[in-house]
Amino acid sequence: MNETVRAYFEAFNRGDTEGMIACLSDDVRHFVNEGQVRTGKPAFRAFCGHMSRCYAEELTDMVILNAGGGTRAAAEYIVNGTYLETDEGLPEARGQSYRLPAGSFFSLENGLITRVVTYYNLADWMRQVSA
Repeated sequence: MNETVRAYFEAFNRGDTEGMIACLSDDVRHFVNEGQVRTGKPAFRAFCGHMSRCYAEELTDMVILNAGGGTRAAAEYIVNGTYLETDEGLPEARGQSYRLPAGSFFSLENGLITRVVTYYNLADWMRQVSA
């Protein structure tokens, strides 16, 4: 089991952005679902700040898979969330709850995450918060 990836997700569930950042390389590339690629820890920190304002999320049912002799990992999980503040271009936030499957893919070097890719079904999320 990849301890760096596990530590990353444990920090996420604690709402500990700095704990997540401690798992990343300085030049990490962050591929956001339906978004732009962000490079570096400052961009990752800014993204997390935005997400914390708009969403409260906990990841459950986590399964972490490892490959490539510790250089690649993937995780499958359920996002349990509350939509707190309206995110630009998305439906109005009214404290709606949502639950959806998601996955992340990682590249690692020297025990640090160099790439994070996250996927979820945006149409499913939109249906849930628009209901």
